[in-house]
Amino acid sequence: MPRYGMVIDLDRCTGCRACVEACKVENNTPTANLWMYVFRFEDGQYPNTRVWFLPRPCQHCDNAPCAKVCPVGARYKRADGIVSTDGERCIGCRYCEVACPYGVNYFNWQEPSGNYYMDWSDPDLRPRTNGQTPPYRNPDLDRAFGPDQRRIAGGGRQKGVIEKCTFCVQRVERGQQPACVSNCPLFALHFGDLDDRNSEVAQLLERTSSWRLLQEAGTRPRVHYIGGRPPAAESHQIEAAKARV
Repeated sequence: MPRYGMVIDLDRCTGCRACVEACKVENNTPTANLWMYVFRFEDGQYPNTRVWFLPRPCQHCDNAPCAKVCPVGARYKRADGIVSTDGERCIGCRYCEVACPYGVNYFNWQEPSGNYYMDWSDPDLRPRTNGQTPPYRNPDLDRAFGPDQRRIAGGGRQKGVIEKCTFCVQRVERGQQPACVSNCPLFALHFGDLDDRNSEVAQLLERTSSWRLLQEAGTRPRVHYIGGRPPAAESHQIEAAKARV
């Protein structure tokens, strides 16, 4: 059984947010629901300044607090390490949102179709959309996954449920990379089996020092960062950035 994880090279990330867009298109997430979020940081004082970026997907923690507090088993961790959400079982209590120290959960306060900025049925838009209604509805998101056959892929499903990054389980189960990884133009994101010594992620971690967000929380995240700044500094600035979002 693979042990999936991600390695993000902060020295390569330029903050282009291609990963954010790829995630939204692949997973059909509602407006303002950003399963992949890219933080921007500014250090120093003029003229000695530095701008850098930190992509933050769900950390798919080995010791996932969100799964522990879910009263109905809608949030759970699969054997391969992907922390999943069964939207058909979720009751919208939002305990997982409160328990998560990373701020990766999004609650659908209204029907996802009501979150769009524009009325896509407007006839004036038809020449530009060619009759299609963005975002494109990915048919893979309606399938069931895993040995227990749960519908855990994608977002924008219904009002009153929590949604988050799934590591693009619908792509992973057919041997593809998550959309954010496949669409990063600088190859800053890497995904694979952490236990396979021949995998790219395992080799990156073997030859490069790495760190993880909020390691002191004991969540044991499966998203590893290389490059960037020391973990203590990252944790402090992430908390400050989350407060501004």
